[in-house]
Amino acid sequence: MITTSFNNLDIEKQKRIIDAALEEFAANGYEKASTNQIVKNAGIGKGMLFYYFQNKKELYNYLVDYCLDVTTTEFINRMDTSEPDFIERLKYIARIKTDYHLKHPNVLNFLGSVFINEGGLPDNFKKRHAEIMMLGNSKLYDNIDTSLFGNDIDTEKAFKLIQWSMEGYQNELIARLKSQSLATVNFDPYWDEFYDYIEVLKTVYYK
Repeated sequence: MITTSFNNLDIEKQKRIIDAALEEFAANGYEKASTNQIVKNAGIGKGMLFYYFQNKKELYNYLVDYCLDVTTTEFINRMDTSEPDFIERLKYIARIKTDYHLKHPNVLNFLGSVFINEGGLPDNFKKRHAEIMMLGNSKLYDNIDTSLFGNDIDTEKAFKLIQWSMEGYQNELIARLKSQSLATVNFDPYWDEFYDYIEVLKTVYYK
């Protein structure tokens, strides 16, 4: 987490400011996001916001850092590698991700907006994000019972194909959401669709 005097502010006020800023950036993107709207929704004076953050860019970078922290602690670190069934693990991880979204909808909406509307993270966060993704992939594939796969299935290739299937779904979802405000999207139908694809994968790759 980037250390600023903001971290010394009352926790409740921190949360109000962070939530208001995440909502505004998620709804309107970086260029169109209004600091006036942020302070209005947070119920603070504009002078307070710029006391803690010199400008909109510094606030934006703080939010990226904050969201990566939350993603690591509330999602990545909760991924359990004890389930040896790969596809069941995918379903379990999806449930964790759903819980993560319900608890931190502004975080997920903000990060989605960063990748969809802003073309990705600022350069100074790309290495950290890559490390988080690497850890997530490790937790996804470690300690898998490959005997569940069909006898004629090359499990290494199956892992790749399943991963590509999921990435393809994610890319299609991004394309479908690109013109929408993520802050107003109901994600439930997308999760239902995801579970359906998981079941299809099981019939294709398992005995």
